[in-house]
Amino acid sequence: MATNSMQNTGTPTIGAAEAVDFDALMQANLVRVFNEHDSDRRRAALRDLYAEDANLYDPDTVATGREAISAAVGALLASLPPDFVFLPVGHAVGHNGVGRLFWRAGPPSGPVAVTGTDIAHFEGGRIKLLYVFLDPVPG
Repeated sequence: MATNSMQNTGTPTIGAAEAVDFDALMQANLVRVFNEHDSDRRRAALRDLYAEDANLYDPDTVATGREAISAAVGALLASLPPDFVFLPVGHAVGHNGVGRLFWRAGPPSGPVAVTGTDIAHFEGGRIKLLYVFLDPVPG
């Protein structure tokens, strides 16, 4: 974890930041959590990827804890067509414990139905906070 300290000159310095593979973790979240219809596998992924007391924020939901996040994702998936998938657009980037991943969703061979961005705050190598932003629909 990054720490601030003061040099003798009074100038703040930043210590070595916690190493986080933002791309691997955020893409795993998209595939193993948001594309997973099996609740047992989704809960296992949440144990691997999320802090126990993590929070999910999207335009319609606030969920706290892995079980609540699993339930929220399960409800989302149940409301979508069965072949609907979330796919990354490029690689996730991040620094100082915060990562960003652009994504798109829709049928695998069909038109894109929605696009958005996930912003995640990591603690201890796991997602502590996930903010899901949906892009406005052109029209």
